[in-house]
Amino acid sequence: MREGSKAENQGARVWDRFLTERDREVVGIAGYGARQGFGTRPAVLVVDVNYAFCGDRREPVQDSILRWRQSGGEEAWDALPTLSGLIGLARSKGLPLIYTTGAEREDKWDRGSWLWKNSRSRERPKAVELDGNTIMPQIAPAPQDVVIHKQKPSAFHGTNLLDYLFLFKCDSLIVMGTATSGCVRATVVDAFSHNLRVTVVEDGCFERCQASHAMSLFDMNSKYADVLPSGEVRTFMEGLEAGLFDLPAGSRGKA
Repeated sequence: MREGSKAENQGARVWDRFLTERDREVVGIAGYGARQGFGTRPAVLVVDVNYAFCGDRREPVQDSILRWRQSGGEEAWDALPTLSGLIGLARSKGLPLIYTTGAEREDKWDRGSWLWKNSRSRERPKAVELDGNTIMPQIAPAPQDVVIHKQKPSAFHGTNLLDYLFLFKCDSLIVMGTATSGCVRATVVDAFSHNLRVTVVEDGCFERCQASHAMSLFDMNSKYADVLPSGEVRTFMEGLEAGLFDLPAGSRGKA
């Protein structure tokens, strides 16, 4: 499962059009982008795929952010089938599925530093009676899945995520979600810092700004994770033995 050789570029990558020839040369000489390989006991982590980041319907991002200021617009809805497919496969294999979403006080006092860098941070969604922190129904958690409520970019910051990974005896994460340059990247860097092997699903991540999305994937692939297309991740997951993990009972635990 584990590979130490330098990865070969296979086909076009989302970041290719943003890189200069100098950048390509420097990264190659410096030795970045080696393929680390998958772990043997992965959890699947779905970061912040909720109404706040997807909007309540498919529409161009320029329209969606008028009502949902953090929405990824059409790119979010393009990613949902990819997420749904991998989540379904993970459930069939009995892999731990961990979701994150936001949490906040009604008065938004606990937003803290989020209020400093965005002039719309105190807004509520316009003309929509939905909780932005509700995970999208297309990928809704099942009773045995774990849902973590967080207040900062990294899924590790101030949460029990690492405790749960220890409990599952995980050595790796498969990460997808949003925003690529924010919560996904912060989570990946923290996972790397905890010596977990990390795979990021390239077409399972999205955000508002195309350049930030592409270059964040490039940076993660260079230094912290393997960024792979969903087809390659699916092939790996299909090859895993089913029933590796002792999952929460969920509704099965009720009398």
